[in-house]
Amino acid sequence: MMRVWLFALLFAALGACSAGGDDGVVDVAFIADPAELEAQGVRLGYAGQHVRGALSTGLVRLDPRGEVVPGVAERWIVTDGGASYIFRINEFDLAGGDRLTAQAVRDALQRRVRQLQGTTLGLDLAKIRDIRAMTGRVIEIRLTSPMPDFLQLLAQPELGIEFGDQPVGLMRGDMQDGSRLLAPLPPELRGLPEQPGWEDTIRVLRVHATDAEDATEGFAQARFDLVLGGRLASLPLANSGPLSRGNVRLDAAIGLFGLEIRRPEGFLGSAANREALAMAIDREALMQPFNIGGWSASTRIVPVALSTIAQPPAERWEAMTLEQRRTEARQRVARWRADSGEGPQLRIHLPRGPGSDLLFDGLSENLAAIGVSTQRAAEPDAADIVLRDRVARYASPRWFLNQFNCAVSRGACSEDADYLVSLALDARDGVEAASYLYEAETALLAINRYIPLGAPIRWSLVRADIEAFAENPWNIHPLFPLSRAPI
Repeated sequence: MMRVWLFALLFAALGACSAGGDDGVVDVAFIADPAELEAQGVRLGYAGQHVRGALSTGLVRLDPRGEVVPGVAERWIVTDGGASYIFRINEFDLAGGDRLTAQAVRDALQRRVRQLQGTTLGLDLAKIRDIRAMTGRVIEIRLTSPMPDFLQLLAQPELGIEFGDQPVGLMRGDMQDGSRLLAPLPPELRGLPEQPGWEDTIRVLRVHATDAEDATEGFAQARFDLVLGGRLASLPLANSGPLSRGNVRLDAAIGLFGLEIRRPEGFLGSAANREALAMAIDREALMQPFNIGGWSASTRIVPVALSTIAQPPAERWEAMTLEQRRTEARQRVARWRADSGEGPQLRIHLPRGPGSDLLFDGLSENLAAIGVSTQRAAEPDAADIVLRDRVARYASPRWFLNQFNCAVSRGACSEDADYLVSLALDARDGVEAASYLYEAETALLAINRYIPLGAPIRWSLVRADIEAFAENPWNIHPLFPLSRAPI
């Protein structure tokens, strides 16, 4: 019955919107593997996160500006100095007959938290001490210590509420000819009052997953209204057609963008030699071919602007000029050459794309300046160095440090850093927690298994009539608002 109702809704919406003067469909293309449109479980790619966010809503969710708004929780309060979050649930009957209650939400959240163990998101949720249903409509989440970014974390698509195979979401959809067709649920099926005529204003979404070349070409040919998931590797393609000019939107994303040492052998077996590579890179010049205004370079794992210690740390080697850094790096390379009888040769893997070609050329030039030769590795397993490129889920040093936890990143990690991060979970106050996190970053920087470059690059192509789109630091662009359905 649900499947029959679903297709009736989709085609009714298509017909109603077509009568309004357009085809009633927003074609959204993700630069992603098509398998992501049907991804299950908790390990989701970029497209999978957006589809999950449309089909399954958490206690709270993110709006187009990346701000936290109500999900299945109507409202909430924060008590006990930030260690207790109390949510009032919008209780109603779901389309499948189950009732959305605080107890049901609590059970669903507990299952999801258990499923996320062993992932970086599971580490981010480690401050959760208890989830309990207080009444039929109220649940409380208690933390081990205050976490200012907790609501942002709860809004992640992986924390959407599901009862068995029945999600509690804003949209329903199914696969059709390799694309996913999504239509907004009527208000009464989202726990809201019935709104006569709501279907006259909505649009249906047709979500595609394709490669960067097809996505940008499709936008230029007006086959796609919105392209999401662009990265540095494909950035030069964004301006490839006349319809693309003026429609490229860049998120001021925060996160990790740098080089991970996969094989700490030979020249890379020494932390000092690995540091020499980091010292040699002119980060600003590396990005000049891309003509990106306002890009933030960084020599640290945690961006200086996000540091929470009283005296923010400086960038590494701040007292040295680039030439002084390279002079020191050349000396380390020369010592290696004298001891080994050969110059260091490194294999670097970058994702396929014209942007990666430019990045590789820049890295090769930077490293050649200190006597290190490079070649491109076709696969990560054949590389000494690979690119790590990920947008943060929340603006805290703990997110950055959790990415290098030994449970999820066995190579570029430090057990000492993990221990310090664990101490921060139960710290008595913010000052103590910030101190532990700073010490953890210092421990990670000392091993030099990750060479930070700066902020990750994320871009989209947006047609002028797409109103429900806004740049935000999280590179999250929810699908439901694109339908124009009333909240």
